[in-house]
Amino acid sequence: MKVKDSINVVTLGCSKNIVDSEVLMAQLSASGFDVVHNSDSIKSKVVVLNTCGFIGDAKEESIDTILEMLQHKEEGHINKVYVFGCLSKRYRAELEAEMPDVDGFFGVDDLKELTEELGATFDESIMHNRVVTTPSHYAFLKISEGCNWGCSYCAIPLIRGKHVSRTIESLIEEAEMLAKNGVKELILIAQDLTYYGKELYGERRLPELLNKLCLIEGIEWIRLHYTYPTNFPMDVINVMKQQPKICKYIDIPFQHVTSRILSSMKRGINKEETEKLMKFFRDEIGEIAIRTTLIVGYPGETEEEFQELVDFVKTSKFDRLGVFAYSEEEDTVAAKLDDNISDEVKQKRVEIIMTIQEEIALQNNYKYVGSAQRVIVDRCEGGSFIGRTQFDSPEVDNEVLIESDVLLKVGQFYDVEIEKAENYDLIARFRSLKE
Repeated sequence: MKVKDSINVVTLGCSKNIVDSEVLMAQLSASGFDVVHNSDSIKSKVVVLNTCGFIGDAKEESIDTILEMLQHKEEGHINKVYVFGCLSKRYRAELEAEMPDVDGFFGVDDLKELTEELGATFDESIMHNRVVTTPSHYAFLKISEGCNWGCSYCAIPLIRGKHVSRTIESLIEEAEMLAKNGVKELILIAQDLTYYGKELYGERRLPELLNKLCLIEGIEWIRLHYTYPTNFPMDVINVMKQQPKICKYIDIPFQHVTSRILSSMKRGINKEETEKLMKFFRDEIGEIAIRTTLIVGYPGETEEEFQELVDFVKTSKFDRLGVFAYSEEEDTVAAKLDDNISDEVKQKRVEIIMTIQEEIALQNNYKYVGSAQRVIVDRCEGGSFIGRTQFDSPEVDNEVLIESDVLLKVGQFYDVEIEKAENYDLIARFRSLKE
């Protein structure tokens, strides 16, 4: 097959967008196109931007990137610019009016139309094939699309629609393909993993899916991202206890803790239930890394309610934590509320919590000093080896800086001794059998 023009796919936003880009790249590659990802080279005369339309900063980054590519087009470095993804789905009419030099806008549901616009043949039979853009030893596995929860501040259901699960068979097939290509760590993603299978099978089937994924040869770690706290299926924790391949790690965005704010957010959970769930995780698993995200400055959040959130952070001692300042999303329920907290106060509240969390993170890391931990090596950087334990997800969590007198291989597992702790990193040594 003759290789056709090079296409540069640029991905912005979350891991779900990464998977969407990988599926598009597989379609283009099957039609003979040379496809690159996030390339700075001007070799590709066609650029496809996969955009994010979730929160203010992400939307701004997407718009800035579109404008940058249009400037390259005007200067003659590239010939065509296409935009797809969440931003394009949500604001297509406005973008078309403001950016007429873009060659085409496509939403998250327009993969077939975009593929054909680029001159490729859309092949339904390879819909779950992907050109993996992450390091070859780990990959994201998107098990469902959309969300049914309807949180007051969130625009995701407006962009990606209601929750739709993929079949267990299709997920196993894709995971087996990834494993054959060298993937050792699967990172399961969705708007809510715990809801998996509900609309497809009439009941939640995440535990069954996890058990079947654990049977795949070559997969050694399975990590859970994006679980929803309301009606959390406790049998997921039982599977985590029983299956050594499932990392003792859970990403569960609580967003807040005061019952009034949680009610206004339409989270379906209150303070007592939130604290009970945290206790359940720690009691059942013991050594488990809990990652959460919080929103501060939600409309009407009082100083007393913010202090309640601060106290929750102090007592919960989350292993990983991120904080967002509330930003209004049009057409959401919360957009009808009075956004009465200044940006300065919001940012101050972000800084207060992150300062507290920084000390908690350091204290949490100290407990690993002197212990032996199994790590996977992600990369070699400046002569040093950078890896992660099962308690850390790539890009967003801690890293382990490994000192070794022998060459370590990227994508391989090693047992290391933790010697030092920093706020967000661990320092370790690998001792070979020759030492």
